[in-house]
Amino acid sequence: MNGNIVIANQKLRAEIAPLGAELVRLSDSTGADWLHDGDPAWWSGRAPLLFPMVGRATGDRIRVDGKLYPLPQHGFARRSVFSAVIAEPARAVLRLEADNATRAQFPFAFRLDLAFAVDAETLNIVATVANADDRPMPFAFGYHPAFRWPLPGATGAHELRFEKSEPAPIRRLADGLLDPREFPNPAVSGVLALDAGLFEDGALIFDQLYSRRVAFGPPGGPELAVSFPGMPHFGLWTKPGGAPFLCLEPWQGFAAPLGFDGEFSERPGVVALAPGEERRFVMDVAIRK
Repeated sequence: MNGNIVIANQKLRAEIAPLGAELVRLSDSTGADWLHDGDPAWWSGRAPLLFPMVGRATGDRIRVDGKLYPLPQHGFARRSVFSAVIAEPARAVLRLEADNATRAQFPFAFRLDLAFAVDAETLNIVATVANADDRPMPFAFGYHPAFRWPLPGATGAHELRFEKSEPAPIRRLADGLLDPREFPNPAVSGVLALDAGLFEDGALIFDQLYSRRVAFGPPGGPELAVSFPGMPHFGLWTKPGGAPFLCLEPWQGFAAPLGFDGEFSERPGVVALAPGEERRFVMDVAIRK
């Protein structure tokens, strides 16, 4: 397992890599893996964490107090090695703290803890972002899990069922940044019939989301449900051309608007913590066969 951490019960097994605190396997009692296998022919990611930024910045750099800092798409957490704080049979906590390498990209002292726990057929993930600096800290955070499409044991067309109807228009990316245009929402009814053609123009971005829960699978099951009570934005993506996965992405924040070059703290979707404050971002993944 190359140092990966495994948590499990009789119904669910999760494997987490220290690199990026990334969930790399999520298997049920039969051994079937519900997570994308990271096949680089399609996409080498499985469930990267997005911090301290979701999406891209103009020129791949952010502006803090007038100074520019290079920051790659989705930030640096997914490429950073986390330390294990807790490693118990059914629960693990991994931690990333600021160092010279992170300060060169994001000039703040922070702590990012990822807590993973299994409970029956649900994986609970809690990210806690803490400001260890002496000034307000702007940031964004997101989850980016890629689930198998089709799901294990599933036949027939899949759909995405939102908790509520979604009347607001969606957004798209232009050159990796948020297109200023708005597009018709294909999930107005709350149900989105999934087809690879939806993603020929890239991700679907819900920046005015009403739901805080989605369910993925064919009508009648099996089903994978993702809940994210404190996260107001959502992305839906797969690699065009028939990739065997679908990313269900709860976010706080999204890509910079096309042409935006202001202070990172003023970027839409970015939030701030006062010195000593922390904020939690919860995502539950439930399997129903």
